[in-house]
Amino acid sequence: MANIKSAKKRVLIAEANRQRNVAFKTSIKTAVKKALTLAEGDDKDALNSAISRVYQLCDKAVSKGILHKNTAARKKSRLVLAIKKLAK
Repeated sequence: MANIKSAKKRVLIAEANRQRNVAFKTSIKTAVKKALTLAEGDDKDALNSAISRVYQLCDKAVSKGILHKNTAARKKSRLVLAIKKLAK
């Protein structure tokens, strides 16, 4: 643990940011799983809205600095590939 007061504050802030980032990444994973579940069904409107939600979350994570832009692009690409594979 740090000894300087400002360093102690930074430790607390870093932990809060870490928890927020983990929560955001978890919401992305949940949205991806939901989209994959909907891909097995017949409801195209719900599937499209789920895919849109994943894209929205990934783009928001990039703008907030939670994900790298290439990571978000890879997640979106793999989601679409997996959905197309399930559709066959």
